[in-house]
Amino acid sequence: MKLEIRNARVVDPQSGRDENTTIHIADGRIASLGAAPDGFRAERTIEAKGLVACPGLVDLSARLREPGFEYRATLESEMQAAVAGGVTSLACPPDTDPPLDEPGLVEMLKRRAGSLMRSRVFPLGALTLGLKGEKIAEMGQLAEAGCVAFFQADAPLTDLNVLLQAMRYAATFGHAVWLRPQDSHLAHGGVAHEGEVATRLGLPPLPAVAETVALHAILELAESTGARVHLARLSTARGVALVAAAKARGLPVTCDVGVHHLHLCDRDAGDFNAHMNLVPPLRDPSDRDALRRALADGTIDAVCSDHTPVDDDAKLVPFGEAEPGATGLEVFLPLVLKWGAEMKLPLATTLAAATSRAAAVLGIEAGRLAPGSPADLCLFDPQCPWVVTREALASQGRNSPFMGLELTGRVTTTIVDGRVVYPG
Repeated sequence: MKLEIRNARVVDPQSGRDENTTIHIADGRIASLGAAPDGFRAERTIEAKGLVACPGLVDLSARLREPGFEYRATLESEMQAAVAGGVTSLACPPDTDPPLDEPGLVEMLKRRAGSLMRSRVFPLGALTLGLKGEKIAEMGQLAEAGCVAFFQADAPLTDLNVLLQAMRYAATFGHAVWLRPQDSHLAHGGVAHEGEVATRLGLPPLPAVAETVALHAILELAESTGARVHLARLSTARGVALVAAAKARGLPVTCDVGVHHLHLCDRDAGDFNAHMNLVPPLRDPSDRDALRRALADGTIDAVCSDHTPVDDDAKLVPFGEAEPGATGLEVFLPLVLKWGAEMKLPLATTLAAATSRAAAVLGIEAGRLAPGSPADLCLFDPQCPWVVTREALASQGRNSPFMGLELTGRVTTTIVDGRVVYPG
């Protein structure tokens, strides 16, 4: 289809472009910005005055819950939530049931997702068989099936020799290893940041050193093997400092932060709100502020929604017994915009954290608006206020820490491969 988007404020984070112009789309690609190509005749025109047109968001962590957890969410519901949130490319962690440790499972997921014709899905393969941390998964076969990297998700990997071998193998064949830094022995059943709030509420504490001790080991192994390592969901100021030092030494390390951790801290869980039970836990306000600054200065490469739909029953229990996780896809964009506005960043810089910089981590062709690039776009009203309610969310998981609050910025149109996929 040939599509014309008129009078939009076109923001391309990669080039820094920020101007009112027209976008022409043909054959799933951006044909031009500005004047129409010779002979171009639009089959559909979208009037976008007052709207921002940016690359579709690239989300580094969105759990789709299939296979195995369909009672929490289905592929249909979460892919619809993705496009409603302007997300056109997403990476899904391997902690499904069974885990994504076999090529057939990966191929099935990609085929199912492709048939829905919504966002592009990039599976993360299991780093170890069954995510048990005992034997390395068949990375080569999983890569051929479509995995873009290999991740242990939240499953512990206590045997550092297994991690060493996994990194050596990955380095040899050019695969990226993703890890969420947390020492399982130090975490030891903790559910809240070790500090005043956990003590006052009587919640099992999870100390910040659980992250930093794990980071030290991971960074040492990365330096020894030369493996490309992505650190998922940093949560502490000290962790940020360790990553900054590793980057200064030239290690091939990237990292991300969950969008909820840019706005919330352990004080927000002070009334036992189970929606605030997240992984990693919400930390001290000083940690939150360090994460915000690090994302702005580029120490943290990208922000993700960390979308983890949980069924209602799993949240309607005491905080310490609640299943951790929060719905993130549809609040992703407004929360990123809120962070950027509060940090007084240009809009292009703000959006880069969820588009071009995230695409660079995944190594995919996405996150930019330029002639010849894929026509994956998000149109949104930057001034539109809306209240986060159950009815406003397409995700089957209605568990947001921001439930009942007003956010600003709402997606109006999402385009994938030159097709309008939202609204349907």
